[in-house]
Amino acid sequence: MNKTDSTFRSGFVSIVGRPNVGKSTLLNTVLGQKIAITSGKPQTTRNRILGIHSLPDGQILFLDTPGIHKARGRLNKYMVDQALSACSDVDLILLLVEATAPPGGGDEFIMELLSRSETPVFLVINKVDMVPREKLLPLIGTYAGKFPFREIFPLSAQTGEGVDDLLASIRNSLPEGPRYYPEEMVTDLPERFIAAEMIREQVLKQTREEVPYGVAVTVESFVEKEEKNLVVISAVIHVERDTHKSIILGKGGAMIRAIGKSARLEIERFLGSRVFLEIFVKVEKNWTESGRLLKEFGYD
Repeated sequence: MNKTDSTFRSGFVSIVGRPNVGKSTLLNTVLGQKIAITSGKPQTTRNRILGIHSLPDGQILFLDTPGIHKARGRLNKYMVDQALSACSDVDLILLLVEATAPPGGGDEFIMELLSRSETPVFLVINKVDMVPREKLLPLIGTYAGKFPFREIFPLSAQTGEGVDDLLASIRNSLPEGPRYYPEEMVTDLPERFIAAEMIREQVLKQTREEVPYGVAVTVESFVEKEEKNLVVISAVIHVERDTHKSIILGKGGAMIRAIGKSARLEIERFLGSRVFLEIFVKVEKNWTESGRLLKEFGYD
């Protein structure tokens, strides 16, 4: 563990990488609780998500970003724009890659983009728990020969191995600065946004490969009944086709009930209160290409 000085340091750190390399898992591990949804499907993260990690002598403001890829379509272009804009005006960039494969075209594409920035970049090699140790040194050498990384950290976002060393080095690399947010805050996202994301996560997980990424969730109402320790949520799952609606509803409503139950449990864990969750499904033809609907669903 690196030693820290007595100066209070703070700053913004972007987490970037290809889709599905573990960016959201790393953020959740650092924060010790779930604010960013995860799934095995590409483009799960669509918005920049702020995670606030407070230390006695510092505060690290992480920006979790959508996976960078060569975008086609309006929604994909929006997601890549979100990721790239998160690389400007930050103090440090973490490029997350996987230990399970050598650098591919996607990694090369991102390194080429990062070479245009003067912001220091740490390489974070994730999923080291899935490969033999003797494969790590050659992989580190390959990456070091391709980009002038400030530091390189092998770790496992899933198990937490190596994360403390990364956090210590990030804190030491940040400038002297203020505490931007109260110590108890872990994100600036509204609770209704996180609730909508947790519902969307369960759609992705429960429907497996049957429903593509063209699913959006909006929370129509979010009512807190403090005297009953209860939050009443009404949400709409928006899909592009009638066939997708049928899949999400399931035979006799079985799928929508499973989605609702799993999402409710996740939201209850996050809010620390009981939740009554009501979900509807609505077809919005080709919403991923509609400027009006993208804005309405929060992708503007």
